[in-house]
Amino acid sequence: MTSHTLRIGLTGGIGSGKSTVGQMLQARGAAVIDADAIARNLTAPHGAAMPAIALAFGTEFITTEGALDRERMRAHVFQHPEAKQALEAIIHPLVSQETQHQAQEAIAQGHHTLVFDVPLLVESGARWRTQVDRVLVVDCSVNTQIQRVMGRNGWDRATVERIIAAQASRAQKLAAADWVISNDGITLETLYKRVQNLPIPTA
Repeated sequence: MTSHTLRIGLTGGIGSGKSTVGQMLQARGAAVIDADAIARNLTAPHGAAMPAIALAFGTEFITTEGALDRERMRAHVFQHPEAKQALEAIIHPLVSQETQHQAQEAIAQGHHTLVFDVPLLVESGARWRTQVDRVLVVDCSVNTQIQRVMGRNGWDRATVERIIAAQASRAQKLAAADWVISNDGITLETLYKRVQNLPIPTA
């Protein structure tokens, strides 16, 4: 990392519009490193995390294609907090390793702003906070989150509410933020303008 590289931790609750903001930052010239996408690759068919997951949890959590059975694991970790910790202990070090690799590549390519898209940044405590210069939270009301996710994913309200309840609260996210973009009841054009107003280097 050079003194000219700004590292932003981008986060927000499910349905907040975080990914859209990430795309807008990328359009401004930032390199976006998606921690969720990295984790998905690690748990895809024959991904790097799969042997350890199979060993720790058993083959019933592995699909016939060799990927993580996400629905089964999601239900399991909701009921067993210790299982969530065990899964994170496998995935997090691998995510960190790949994240740093992608960050180094982006810097070598001349990017001056790195955006780490991390859905559970606030929940991770100091693990991510120490790696970024600014935390950018995309904020909206819980009801807006619920409506967006129900419309986008086709999930029922109870499922969405359960996922939101398992994440850091809106107040906790806002308390951790250096910058906040409100994405509630606005047009994409207004959201774009708010992203454009962020004081980040683009060259």
